[in-house]
Amino acid sequence: MIRFNYKPAGTSPLTLSSPSTASGTPALSLIQYNSERIFEAEFETIEDLLERYDPTMVNWIDVDGLGDVDCLKKLAAHFSIHPLALEDVLDTTQRPKLERYAEHFFIVGEMVYYNSENVLCFEQVSLFLGATFVISIQEEKGHDVFERIRQRLRSGAGQSRSMGADYLAYALLDATVDQMFPVLENVGDSIEDVEEGLLIKPGPKSLTKLYEAKRLLLLLRRTVWPHREIFNSLIRDESGLIHRETQIFLRDCYDHVTQIIDIIESYRDLTAGLMDLYISSLSFRTNEIMRILTIVSVIFIPLTFLAGVYGMNFNVELPMNMPELNWRFGYLYFWGLCGVIAVAMLLFFKKKKWL
Repeated sequence: MIRFNYKPAGTSPLTLSSPSTASGTPALSLIQYNSERIFEAEFETIEDLLERYDPTMVNWIDVDGLGDVDCLKKLAAHFSIHPLALEDVLDTTQRPKLERYAEHFFIVGEMVYYNSENVLCFEQVSLFLGATFVISIQEEKGHDVFERIRQRLRSGAGQSRSMGADYLAYALLDATVDQMFPVLENVGDSIEDVEEGLLIKPGPKSLTKLYEAKRLLLLLRRTVWPHREIFNSLIRDESGLIHRETQIFLRDCYDHVTQIIDIIESYRDLTAGLMDLYISSLSFRTNEIMRILTIVSVIFIPLTFLAGVYGMNFNVELPMNMPELNWRFGYLYFWGLCGVIAVAMLLFFKKKKWL
């Protein structure tokens, strides 16, 4: 469902409030690292976390949950985050975007993932990228697509700990983008199942699945398209927060977004074609049924005529009578004539290729 979140007309632009779906205290965690060492911990309060902040290392602050506005205000005050950016964080229906501020970037992205009940979820994730920190703020606790990044940081695999905060922001954005590939794979499988069902036996269930796939593709398209603008802006950035080494990785991520958009557009064209196929299949079935009924009706027209003639019950004692009524085998002759007429008509229809 496409979500909408708005305030009454005339509300102050700096009015901060948690979304109606948010509840509870957010989960606060910090991963602090450089090429030689790493520190990871969870904190009960934002004050304890900020005391641990070290500008000489890369700091990844992760906030899971939007239920505590005061916590977010203290975080914003420490890193000079503009209140309008914080308002966008709390508005979970934001379009993915990138905004530049004096000392940091503000990025709104979208995570798409299957939860423990195998239900597809769309969740907004907000990132603040500074020279030595990345702040990720998520809607809900316990669900994200960043676990592999945490594992890479813990193990020191690849370039994860030798690069700066800009590379960490790239990795987080790349995870949100790559997670869409398995989602699209499931959508593709669903469309193939619908296609097979439409070819074998079109029905309301196939049409329902087709509409669900079409609606999901619309939501994915709405989610993915703005990401291309985000990566394009980061690649062309000249503020110094994005290093040239990281821009190479961002170009690769831009290619992934373009590939996902191409897949979505292909699936949308396919679903449109399947809608036409569904209508054509229904029309074909209707025509087949009408053809059979018409043939049966045409065969019975002369038989009905004969039955009507011999059902007139003329008096056989009158001068003008129906002699067939007195034949010994007249009843059998009647059914034989009906059978010959029916067979002759069937052969005629077959010769004309109407059967």
